[in-house]
Amino acid sequence: MAQTDTIAAIATAAGAGGVGIIRLSGPQAARIAAALGTPRLRPRHAHYARWRDAGGEVIDDGLALWFPAPNSFTGEEVVELQGHGGAVVLRQLLSRCIALGARQARPGEFSERAFLNGKLDLAQAEAIADLIAAGDTRAARAARRSLDGVFSRRVGELGEQVTVLRIHIEAAIDFADEPIETLGGAQVRAGLAAAQSTLAELQRDAERGRKLRDGLHAVLIGPPNAGKSSLLNALAGSERAIVTDVAGTTRDTLRETIRIDGLELTLVDTAGLRDSGDAIEREGMRRARAELQRADLALVVIDARDPEAGHAAVAADVAQVPRTLWIHNKADLLGDTPAPAAPNAIAVSAATGAGLAQLHERLAQIAGADAGESVEGEFTARARHVDALARSGEHLAAAQAQLDHEQLELAAEELRLAHDALGEITGRMTADDLLGRIFSSFCIGK
Repeated sequence: MAQTDTIAAIATAAGAGGVGIIRLSGPQAARIAAALGTPRLRPRHAHYARWRDAGGEVIDDGLALWFPAPNSFTGEEVVELQGHGGAVVLRQLLSRCIALGARQARPGEFSERAFLNGKLDLAQAEAIADLIAAGDTRAARAARRSLDGVFSRRVGELGEQVTVLRIHIEAAIDFADEPIETLGGAQVRAGLAAAQSTLAELQRDAERGRKLRDGLHAVLIGPPNAGKSSLLNALAGSERAIVTDVAGTTRDTLRETIRIDGLELTLVDTAGLRDSGDAIEREGMRRARAELQRADLALVVIDARDPEAGHAAVAADVAQVPRTLWIHNKADLLGDTPAPAAPNAIAVSAATGAGLAQLHERLAQIAGADAGESVEGEFTARARHVDALARSGEHLAAAQAQLDHEQLELAAEELRLAHDALGEITGRMTADDLLGRIFSSFCIGK
């Protein structure tokens, strides 16, 4: 897609630094650089220049690099002006570029143009933001794999499987009087089963990639006065939550993010669950149950002195959470009495710190940090990717059901919908409003 305007933005992080970069992209990029005072540019060569304002005063000096279209990040004419990293100087230089005919870039517009010009697909473009935001080596490596196209290739391979099935079934529709078995029905069913197997594996890896990017969503849940807020403070290493001996002190949710062996864990402290309470406390309990609906992990905190009562109070609420860890808190109050042994449970004392090391190890295991520093094939994924794969799976299952009833037109339609859902991941069939929401989350200079 040809762009008629030239965009410009500061491409380095906010704040002072040794080097600051102004990036221009569009048909006038080289002309604007020349008007600033840059000497004649050679492709992919660094040129020293002194950039001047409208009155001829020097704004800054540095290096200019020119990347002719289509051999650039955006696929357009791109010029990078590498000067000093002072905020005032960079703003002056950017203002001069705009005065010479450029336009301030929108958030994510450079990556958007790379996508629109076929330099990246949508999953790769999103991986740029993930690489920038990576908080550790493992997340950076996974984002790098997505940027290199690992995730996109696997989606493309699955899409090709679905395309072959669509072609076969569409051809069979022209022979509606014939039973499907005489038209290669066994081959179609085998191909559909293979596609579903491929999708299931991709869903598992994408969910792992989502957790690597977004972190685990863990909810501290339990009856009042079990020590949830104390445990949050102990795990966070700071006094984030108010702690008193009064049951029902926590009325609202409180979030804290911690990092365990390279993986992020979002802890959500919630109001204690019980049958009574005033209107505010009941609203807190409603919000606690709402958090459980989207939790990856429930950390159920109960009093070690009466674990059966605590278990009975919250068992029904945590039944639908994918993973549950029972934490018997206040173990220091048991005296010489050993904590009752229970599967998937650990005894701790938020007050003394006893058992917290074991809890940390257990959380690391659950988060998957023990999988190793590098996992072959691992990539980052987003919630929308996981959702698109899930919808594709639903349509494949529906296609199988329609095929069993020899409803070929309906089976073909379900396969089309499955293929469309996969197309949303790489952006080949994505609506413009979805593109706008995705790229608006990028930083200005990217």
